[in-house]
Amino acid sequence: MVYRTSALRVDRDTALRSRILRCALARVSEAGFAALTMQALAEDVGIATGSLYRHFRNKGELAAEVFALASQREVDAMALALQTPAPPAKRLAAGLTQFAARAWHSRYLAYALIAEPVDPEVDEQRLLYRQAYAALLVEVLEEGAASGNFRVQHPQLSAACLVGAIAESLVGPLSPSACAARAKGQPALGLGDITAGLIAFCLSAVGAKESSA
Repeated sequence: MVYRTSALRVDRDTALRSRILRCALARVSEAGFAALTMQALAEDVGIATGSLYRHFRNKGELAAEVFALASQREVDAMALALQTPAPPAKRLAAGLTQFAARAWHSRYLAYALIAEPVDPEVDEQRLLYRQAYAALLVEVLEEGAASGNFRVQHPQLSAACLVGAIAESLVGPLSPSACAARAKGQPALGLGDITAGLIAFCLSAVGAKESSA
């Protein structure tokens, strides 16, 4: 007799897998990927450590899926911001503002997604999602170039450069050392200064002819 997994069992497994991912994302959001260990996660979920391996072959695979889950939310948020009915410069500024604000208010998670040393499986996802961000920006750059609002010869290359600039501009302010410094009341750039500087740099980089204000 061939054993067939019941629909109830499938539903339970699906629900448990979703709970595992939620708990894993919460752990990364609080302290980065370094805090994501199989033993600690199993305790969070309330299952045996061995049960995790029924759903994920290893920590690298789990971390990669958590990264993809969190990153897709950010890509979707930027995509929505870039759809603002406005000229290209204002659309680009809206996307940058959205990204910076979300990163600022989820600093540990943002730093983990952007710069934290991670497993090779996560590095692969990081590259894929940088490409996803670039693809969103290409649309705005092409529109701006076609209308004469931007001066870009190679939109795809320019978009990749912008993605790098966006990430690098936030690494320092979001780093654990910067967060600790701000907690002690030491001088540091705030979200407004960072966002304004980032927008000014990116608009200048694409030769914007119109104000984002």
